[in-house]
Amino acid sequence: MSAPTLTFVIVGQEDHPIYEVDLTGPKEQQTQYLHQFVLHSSLDAVDEQMWMSKEPHLKVVDRFNGLNVTAFVTAGNTRFLLLHDGRSDDSIRSFFTEVYELYLRVLLNPFHTPTTRITSREFDRKVKLLAKRLLG
Repeated sequence: MSAPTLTFVIVGQEDHPIYEVDLTGPKEQQTQYLHQFVLHSSLDAVDEQMWMSKEPHLKVVDRFNGLNVTAFVTAGNTRFLLLHDGRSDDSIRSFFTEVYELYLRVLLNPFHTPTTRITSREFDRKVKLLAKRLLG
């Protein structure tokens, strides 16, 4: 049985990742690169679907080798992407909603700009706790 897959990334308006985390623990470097590639290549599908939906939660936007990419688009066109091996849509929606609240708190910091990487240890800790609680 293969290890579970759960990789989360926040992509800014200019298609640059501003936050990345592997929520299932350390992986081989080759696997990390594959996950990054799959998530980045799904941005075109996200861009297509975001104009056809009124909801920020776009559900599964792309699939690759049994892995799903689920997306959430903020009002400012920041994309949240989750690469997973089949999780409950309701739990993913809750995860995205709560991470969005954390993200908004980061944006309220006057020393942070929307295009810079999120390096806050507290943000990272809370995202990991949310993933453990909601996506477990």
